[in-house]
Amino acid sequence: MNTNYCVIMAGGVGSRFWPYSKNAKPKQFLDFLGTGRSLLQMTFDRLCQIVPAEHILIVSNRMYKELILEQLPEITPEQVLLEPMRRNTAPCIAYAVSRIKSQVENANIIVAPSDHLILKEQEFISYLKKGLGFVDQNDVLLTLGIKPSRPETGYGYIQVGEGDGELHKVKTFTEKPNSDLAKVFYESGEFFWNSGIFLWNLKAIDRAFSSLLPDMASCFEGGKGKFGTADEESFINEIYPSCENISIDYGILEKADNVHVLCADFGWSDLGTWGSLYDLSDKGDDGNVTMKGNVEYYDSRNNIVAVPDGKIAIVEGMEDYIVAWNDDALMICRKSEEQKIRQIVNDVSVKYKGEYI
Repeated sequence: MNTNYCVIMAGGVGSRFWPYSKNAKPKQFLDFLGTGRSLLQMTFDRLCQIVPAEHILIVSNRMYKELILEQLPEITPEQVLLEPMRRNTAPCIAYAVSRIKSQVENANIIVAPSDHLILKEQEFISYLKKGLGFVDQNDVLLTLGIKPSRPETGYGYIQVGEGDGELHKVKTFTEKPNSDLAKVFYESGEFFWNSGIFLWNLKAIDRAFSSLLPDMASCFEGGKGKFGTADEESFINEIYPSCENISIDYGILEKADNVHVLCADFGWSDLGTWGSLYDLSDKGDDGNVTMKGNVEYYDSRNNIVAVPDGKIAIVEGMEDYIVAWNDDALMICRKSEEQKIRQIVNDVSVKYKGEYI
């Protein structure tokens, strides 16, 4: 019997990819790379190679249920766990763990975001198999650490401690560092990017919630006997507002004493920003990247441009810009200022009462 399960987190809105990613269809449901498969579908395809399709749970916002079932006809509606509101990754994972616990006594669980890019798929699968073997035999919390290729300030970092080969105990977690600190981390060789991909067995994560987030654990424990039944949805709708809005990193991983890291290299990116998409894309001689539509460049370098299919954009005299046109919104933003996009989206939403978002 295969006791491997997978939880795919697919509830984000991808605001940093606005206006390409919008509330009605966030980035995980888009075919960013022109493969004919959305990021969610690509994630599902990868994980199906080691986890039975019927053991994959998708946790998302209720407004995306039909979109998920349309993109993943291989799963049943019961495999889509619907959050009534966004409460970060700890409640999301607690919900999925509670569902799995209602079905089996022992399970090894992979937790993965729906919108990451994996360039070396077979290496990724090999690391997951190694990680599953480790958590099957050890009550630990395991995260995949990515060997950094540059002093990136947009990722969290994991410092490795004692260990052997690719498996180590985690010494410290550090959230997104400034550029000077990122350079120190990169040059030290002791730090790896935090991929946000986790593995553990059911007992280990259950124990971690009980000891480190006891109020949240108690909330979900109150639903014993309801998970997997017609009462599950109403129970979740009732308790979710009282769940702390906290990430699994802050709530558990940074406090637990049994966290390990599997140091890996499989061509990973969290595709969090237009800049990260630019870095990963094929470029012309002038460094420009055309993601979508027809674009003609004149005296322009190192831009990333996306316009609707069947439309044309003429870009003249621009360098290091993001030009993104989708439906009723056009954004022109310097790549160096893309950290402002979230604020821009918020400002537009407030001023135009949610229109264009």
